Amino acid sequence: MRRLAKIVAIAFAVIVPAALAASGSNTVPGTWRKLPPAPFSVPQSAVSVWTGRQLIVFGRRPVTNPSAVVAESYDPTSNAWSRLSPPSAPRYTPGYRAVWTGTEMLVFGAFHSVAFNAGTGKWRELRDSVPGGITVWSGREAIGWGGGCCGDAFSDGVAYNPSTNRWRALARAPLAGSQDPIGAWTGRELVVFVGGFDPDGKPWPARLARAAAYNPTTGTWRRIAELPGLRGGAKAVWDGHEVLVVGASRVDAYDPATNRWRRLAPMPSALERAAVVWTGTKLLVWSGKGFAYDPKLDRWARLPSAPLRARFDPTAVWTGRSLIVWGGTTGRPPYRGFADGAAFTP
Repeated sequence: MRRLAKIVAIAFAVIVPAALAASGSNTVPGTWRKLPPAPFSVPQSAVSVWTGRQLIVFGRRPVTNPSAVVAESYDPTSNAWSRLSPPSAPRYTPGYRAVWTGTEMLVFGAFHSVAFNAGTGKWRELRDSVPGGITVWSGREAIGWGGGCCGDAFSDGVAYNPSTNRWRALARAPLAGSQDPIGAWTGRELVVFVGGFDPDGKPWPARLARAAAYNPTTGTWRRIAELPGLRGGAKAVWDGHEVLVVGASRVDAYDPATNRWRRLAPMPSALERAAVVWTGTKLLVWSGKGFAYDPKLDRWARLPSAPLRARFDPTAVWTGRSLIVWGGTTGRPPYRGFADGAAFTP
């Protein structure tokens, strides 16, 4: 009888953890650390980059303030924030996109574009912008495509080379226009996925592609397999092999080499308008609660509870050691921006 009880206990000890892991209910080991309060909340158009040493945040204060751009940086080593003297800006711009070049943060808005040199602490005005739908850094250029508002959905693109300070128009894309395209830079191409309907809800013509990849070396586009079940608000990251597209609960992976999609294990629960980062080995998703995805096991695990309130659209970076999430908004009017954040170190 004792021997049978011992066998049952051993089986329980082995089977239960395995079952929990398979269901995605296991928790990633690691700790959260609350960041000190930032100088500003940025409820409008907040963008951020990781420089290798600092998190830089740029955006706008509320229009009732009156509206003004603000900038700040966070240094994890000193665990301190610094106010950055922002450049002059118009009273309004509908949104920003930002990329890090290795020396500068390039910030593109519809009516206002600037570059910030982290070494000198100086800003310079840019004479033009790249489209605000999707913007990536190729290693040489900031490449932007799509965007639009107020009934418009653009289907053109522009590239900017900061070393030569030159702009160039991209070749015409086979894509339907999109205000909010989804995509990522693969190291060779900009991969873009768009929906099938225009801003008025009417289907785009069948001759227009719903997915395409742009190669800046050849200056050409190629049609690719469209994203199954495109979701609004989805985000994409490149894991070195596939483009991972994260929706509220569904995740799909696209392999440019085979031009094929595969559906990944679903998240344990839905996360809307979450921050999404790739660590080099895992996909981290956070929006009040968080999960980590291991592509080798096709398995999710929970992140420990963060010392932050739930929110929409927080900025997030991977430092090489930790996930830093900051800011975000209440997501519903009257919109309120958060000026707090935390760092998770696995």
